[in-house]
Amino acid sequence: MRLGMIGLGRMGANMTTRLLAAGHQIVVYDRDDEAVKAAQAGGAEGASTLQQVVDALPAPRVVWVMVPSGDPTEESVMSLAELMEPGDTIIDGGNSNYGETVRRGHVLGERGLHFVDVGTSGGVWGIKEGYSLMIGGEDEAVKALSPIFESLAPSSELGWGHVGPTGAGHFTKMIHNGIEYGMMQAFAEGFAILKKKEEFDLDLHQIAEIWRHGSVVRSWLLDLTSEALNQDSELADIAPFVSDSGEGRWTVAEAIDLDVPAPVITHSLLARLRSRDEVGFGDRLLSAMRNQFGGHAIKKAQ
Repeated sequence: MRLGMIGLGRMGANMTTRLLAAGHQIVVYDRDDEAVKAAQAGGAEGASTLQQVVDALPAPRVVWVMVPSGDPTEESVMSLAELMEPGDTIIDGGNSNYGETVRRGHVLGERGLHFVDVGTSGGVWGIKEGYSLMIGGEDEAVKALSPIFESLAPSSELGWGHVGPTGAGHFTKMIHNGIEYGMMQAFAEGFAILKKKEEFDLDLHQIAEIWRHGSVVRSWLLDLTSEALNQDSELADIAPFVSDSGEGRWTVAEAIDLDVPAPVITHSLLARLRSRDEVGFGDRLLSAMRNQFGGHAIKKAQ
């Protein structure tokens, strides 16, 4: 197929490479001219504006948007909507909030455009291993795009699927990332306990390697954990500061709205927030209160 790719960050650039290798023709655009040149060197056609991307595609056109969620996605999708014609399709493959996706789907639908949301997982390894694709949209639109999904997925039959109407793809990916938060936190806590048992002098990389084969906790996250520990078992150059990209927060909020208890995912999000509290005012206040009501000792700040 011939399609446009908007956004050539780590995901967009790698997906372009995988699609080109599968025989698709890709017209690319990014605000970074160097990213466009790199894609051109790999066989893509470059464009310097969204209009050029649209003009280079045959009707019905297909454009994949792979930019950060929020304003960048809103700007890209709505700008394309002004340039495209009824029957054309815009794909949002980023981590957009599913509620925003549903809204955009209604707006584009009123213009006769198809809007397909694709929750995309696979990270920097997707270029080689393939991407897990959770797809939302109209049956007809999704079916027409199946050659793209078959090329991006681990195989033509595995790792991708049409999960529901517009918004369902991003909703499923949101929950996927919430589960990912919980799994990562469990591994982090478990290895922290192992490391704290100093009298056993445990080799954390060795243990990770043992668990990778035959264990019920074996997973790709464990593979990556093992590699990180192999590179530096002390993780000495990494600050104890963990960011979050939004999907964990959205998952917890959705759980609250649906009255679904989700303590593991919620705790994993709160642990990330805690890692970024350099001041520790709440802990200072707790210590002060214990001193006030019970005369408990306070450890003075250094």
